[in-house]
Amino acid sequence: MSDWTQTVTAKVLGIGVLALVMTIPLMQVRALVSERQQLREGAVAQIARGWGSRQVLGGPVLSVPTIRSVTVMENQPPQWRASSESVLADSLKMDVAMAVQTRRYGIYDVPVFVATVKLDARFQPRDLTQFRQAGNAQWQGGKAELRLPIGDLRGLQQVSELRVNGKPVRFDSSDERFGPWPTVVVPIDLDALAGQPIDVEIGLRLAGTESLQLLPLARSTDVTMRAPWRDPSFIGAALPLQHQLDTREFSAHWHLLDLNRSYGQHWTDGAGGIDKTLAASAFGVQLYQPVDMYQRNVRAGKYGLLFIVMTFVAFFLFEVLKRLRVHPVQYLLVGAALATFYVVLLALSEQIGFGPAYALAAAAVVLIVGGYAAAVLRARRAGALLGGVLTLIYAMLYGLIAAEQYALLIGALVLLAMVALMMYLTRRIDWYAYVPASIGPLQPPAAIMERS
Repeated sequence: MSDWTQTVTAKVLGIGVLALVMTIPLMQVRALVSERQQLREGAVAQIARGWGSRQVLGGPVLSVPTIRSVTVMENQPPQWRASSESVLADSLKMDVAMAVQTRRYGIYDVPVFVATVKLDARFQPRDLTQFRQAGNAQWQGGKAELRLPIGDLRGLQQVSELRVNGKPVRFDSSDERFGPWPTVVVPIDLDALAGQPIDVEIGLRLAGTESLQLLPLARSTDVTMRAPWRDPSFIGAALPLQHQLDTREFSAHWHLLDLNRSYGQHWTDGAGGIDKTLAASAFGVQLYQPVDMYQRNVRAGKYGLLFIVMTFVAFFLFEVLKRLRVHPVQYLLVGAALATFYVVLLALSEQIGFGPAYALAAAAVVLIVGGYAAAVLRARRAGALLGGVLTLIYAMLYGLIAAEQYALLIGALVLLAMVALMMYLTRRIDWYAYVPASIGPLQPPAAIMERS
């Protein structure tokens, strides 16, 4: 057994164990990235508290109080119970123009917006008549309300226009909610309308953070949105029918029918599951930051073990082909330097951006590992060669990180090429051979440099 432990195969197995040990610091680095992401989320929440959070905006919804007769027990007179019904508009048009800026909290940048919204909705009298007669409840039309759901009322900066059938009115605050969202309301007397349609015109400014979603609260919903942001992420239950992107802005248009939703044009308030159903129908845009700093750090960390193994393999090839011996502690020191790269990358990227941080962190690790290799392997040329290999590895890693859509394909091809290269370089190694004895005690680095 003692003889077997001196073979090249045993050396390879030992290096494999050391590589697995290096997963411990890599896991700690991933936990650190997650912690920094949470700090950024805290910064987003702090800005949202004063500016407005991720916003949701719907069209006006008609809420009608009702009373219905309910038989509680046999041989007892019926009781009257109060409730309300929500009725959606026949048509809804929304024109949204977003002005975007970046707010900074500590070291974190967060995109915020102010959306100028022009909204037109119409309720058809035939719908009101049909819905009024469809149920067994009596409508209290004189006490109806138009409710406008808004995700975060702190972001409602201005109501520039509000008209009902051409007459200016004003919103009132309310503790009533539409689904999971708060509302502002306008009282309306249905009985006084005498079968007329209800036309609602609203102009407002709504501030929010990172995303704006809209609700298709009409039989036919048309939305046009534009913003000076070149990387929108269209989110929610519907993608735009048309959209245009350029280097400075985007525009998009949605058209949805009531047939595209999983709820109807009216319902009794408090119906089970309606809140989740309404929330699931939201659609809109997120001010997406492609492969942002933390996403890039996470992606870099995913390849950490692979590149540590590749560096260990390079050391092993030098050791075997040059008939040297490298101590396991020296492998661990090299692995520690490689793991430190990810911490330095994270710390620098929060200050100067990911690209410059990557270049500085990679250069530092290449110099450290290359210089250490020159001392351990007793040859400047070997250190320079290993430094060149590391430079190539980090260049490939940056390519994988930058290739957002093709990272898996490129990574698979790189991995295949590296395996093929290792098979080629080790094709003549006798795995049963003994590891060569040390060629003598290691000399001080200065003496090695002088001799080289």
